Amino acid sequence: MKILLHACCAPCSAPILENFLKNRVKPSVFYFNPNIYPREEYEKRKCELKKYTSKIGVEMLEGDYDHKAWLSEIKGLENEPERGSRCLKCFKMRLKKTAEIAVKNGFDTFASSLSSSRWKSLEQIDEAGFYSQDLQDNKVCYMPKNWRKGGLQQRRNEIIKEENFYNQLYCGCEFSFR
Repeated sequence: MKILLHACCAPCSAPILENFLKNRVKPSVFYFNPNIYPREEYEKRKCELKKYTSKIGVEMLEGDYDHKAWLSEIKGLENEPERGSRCLKCFKMRLKKTAEIAVKNGFDTFASSLSSSRWKSLEQIDEAGFYSQDLQDNKVCYMPKNWRKGGLQQRRNEIIKEENFYNQLYCGCEFSFR
């Protein structure tokens, strides 16, 4: 299986990557998060992930950071609550790009570390994933997975301590500060 993991940050991605590698699956990571604000926060998360992927020998691809395009995409949804329609729109934008990059680079499967966060709706993430798969005429398959189960949430917390990861306290967008 050639899999591309959309990664939001190192803390959420590390146990997933470790799990893949333990099961003899060598993933690549795609860091595409134009929702993250401010730019310094984006860079901090990217650097942390880059350092970790380099350490474990996993390739990391990076999408463009275009926060203005993201703001345009979610226009009118700024006041939606977490897990509301703004989040679904955001997930669709990010996973659509992940699916495009997966097809372009010969991956047969893509997944997202977003589903490791207890603050996110698994249903919305899966809806965005299957939507993105369909847009690519099923040339790439979305892997729906609840990364919170099977001890991965506990392992996430252990890795954060072991690696001394920066662990952010909000999803990344300015509207999640509330």
